[in-house]
Amino acid sequence: MPNKENGVTRGVREPAVAGSDQPREIRIRVNGSWRSFRLESDLSPATTLSYVLREKLGFTGLKVSCDEGACGACTVIQDGKAVLSCMVLAVEADGRDVTTIEGLPADDPVVQAFAEQSEPGYGTAMQCGYCTPGFVMTARALLNDNPSPTLSEIKDALAGNICRCGCYAGIAQAVLRASAKIAAGRSAS
Repeated sequence: MPNKENGVTRGVREPAVAGSDQPREIRIRVNGSWRSFRLESDLSPATTLSYVLREKLGFTGLKVSCDEGACGACTVIQDGKAVLSCMVLAVEADGRDVTTIEGLPADDPVVQAFAEQSEPGYGTAMQCGYCTPGFVMTARALLNDNPSPTLSEIKDALAGNICRCGCYAGIAQAVLRASAKIAAGRSAS
């Protein structure tokens, strides 16, 4: 039974309400581990997910290039879908599952396909590499939903990502290669 002294209930924790003095806890599952932050003391309501991932947690694989949702370099997977982390507020990611490029295993077919892609006529899937994590995460989300996309579907899915080096043909080939690796892995099982 809670005890009341001078009209104040002691021993019972009241839920935080908007405008109250209690900081709200934000919990995000990043690469399989839950991370907690306190609104106001750790981050503000305007803090982006990209800032939390890079600056607070050290996941520097995601790049913040334009910081306005135009380039795709900051793409992560949230609840199975590719999202631009510079356009998502950390408070919006509360309770969500987020995967960064660091959360993919080294033997992930998409990671391998991007590393291997250098076919004559298509070129490499990465040159300077700055955009690569965003393309990999977008491709991973696409292949999670559609393991056998057509070239047209790949181009549509990757349309929000920009490569300043112009490696688009190689990137599309890498996604096709990853799709083939996934299919081969399924048939070998």
